[in-house]
Amino acid sequence: MDGIESFGLTLLIAALVVSVALLSNRISAALKVPAPAFFLVAAAAASDLVPSLREVSLGVVENVVTVALVVILFDGGMTIGVRKLRSVLGSVLSTGVFGTFLTAGALALAAHLLFGLPWLLALLLGAALAPTDPAVVFSVLGNREITGRAGTVIQGESGANDPVGIALLLSLAGIAAGTGFGDATLGVLGQFALEMGIGAAVGLVGGWLLVQLVRRVEMPAEGLYPLRTLAVSFVLYGAATVAHGSGFLAVFIAGVLVGDAAAPFKREIERFHSSLASLAEITTFVVLGLTVSLSALVTTDAWWIGLALAVLLTFVVRPLVVAPLLAAARMSRGERAFVMWSGLKGAVPILLGTYILASDQGQDVLAYEIIFVVVLFSVVVQGGLLPVVAARCGITMRELPPRPWALGIRTDREPEGARRFRITAGAPAAGRTVEELHLGDDLWISLVVRKGRQLRVRADLTLGEDDEVLVLTDPDAETDPAALFTGRASRRGVAGEGSESPEGCAG
Repeated sequence: MDGIESFGLTLLIAALVVSVALLSNRISAALKVPAPAFFLVAAAAASDLVPSLREVSLGVVENVVTVALVVILFDGGMTIGVRKLRSVLGSVLSTGVFGTFLTAGALALAAHLLFGLPWLLALLLGAALAPTDPAVVFSVLGNREITGRAGTVIQGESGANDPVGIALLLSLAGIAAGTGFGDATLGVLGQFALEMGIGAAVGLVGGWLLVQLVRRVEMPAEGLYPLRTLAVSFVLYGAATVAHGSGFLAVFIAGVLVGDAAAPFKREIERFHSSLASLAEITTFVVLGLTVSLSALVTTDAWWIGLALAVLLTFVVRPLVVAPLLAAARMSRGERAFVMWSGLKGAVPILLGTYILASDQGQDVLAYEIIFVVVLFSVVVQGGLLPVVAARCGITMRELPPRPWALGIRTDREPEGARRFRITAGAPAAGRTVEELHLGDDLWISLVVRKGRQLRVRADLTLGEDDEVLVLTDPDAETDPAALFTGRASRRGVAGEGSESPEGCAG
């Protein structure tokens, strides 16, 4: 009985933690501070009040965070999709790959020259702090609509640069084990090429197979469809990792491929993974927060070194590194400035910090605490000021309110010619009447929903931004309606950005 009661108490505490964390999102919105900051600080404070909470081994922490990141990256990939990523792929690769290497080197140089850290420890610290974090990026940007390409670049970078940081740390650990500098340099390049190549191959092949599986293989119950995509995402992570590739990259690419695919129960799949990613985000920052003692942190040099590095990274290093890499990108000056500001740090740097602890360097605890301070600064300052910076850069960023009610029909086959769109800002249809759109005989609007109220479709009805429309088209027509309502064309036969299957069309 004692065992049952103990397990019940554990579940009670875990459920209370998740419930409080979910409620903290309202506090986060009111204070304009991203929720991950609350999770980190609250968990660190709890570990001070109850020291036994810090008894969780680093191995368990690393495993829990790894599982959570797989969930977050797959959901983030689905959020982006192929079309959006293709348009900024060059910028994502340059900032995610070269930018990470350059940032790591610049931070290592600053840590050694300014604060006297040994070269090896400084390099490890730079490698840990260089990657941006998908957990924070997708959390901060997930419920916001951002005009232009900047949002996609930031999200894509956070999904692509994790393998770089991991390869750097593994190779630097080889130096600590006695490998020469030349061998270590070859190790960095070789490890990076291996992880990226295998991870990309597994992600592309596995993602394509997953799309075919979802589209063609029926399941006996609706609830099994999202469980299948979840299971396959972990299969891909495991397969890439066992093959010495980047499992994170494989999962992210697979999510991108699934994101644009029209498939049965696609909305249910997306909602399931979105909810699970939110839970994974909470779990990640709570678990990582338990590894740090706030009382010990303020008595060491970590807080002021971390604060200095955070300011240097935010205002000097990242702008100097990212600006040249985006020089040739098809982006406005404001979009480039926004990307420079938005290199958010979070779970991945702290996870890489646990690898430093495991490397048994002389000042590994100090380095881990520095990483925690930098991450906290990044989440609170960079993440909190993101809307302000977007406004100063001329980028429209607005909250997407939840839409709790749905109206629609279900069919046993994929509907032909029925598309749902939410009219975006600047789209040709915004501000024009139905008659002025000159839809022709191959395209007509059958339903318009505005702020939860269904409108009668008449020739003089003026369509507005955020209206949701159900459009019926001739399946054989050449006209793509996506550009009319979202300002972007979509691939034939695939629901485009801002468009979905007709099920669930309402406010």
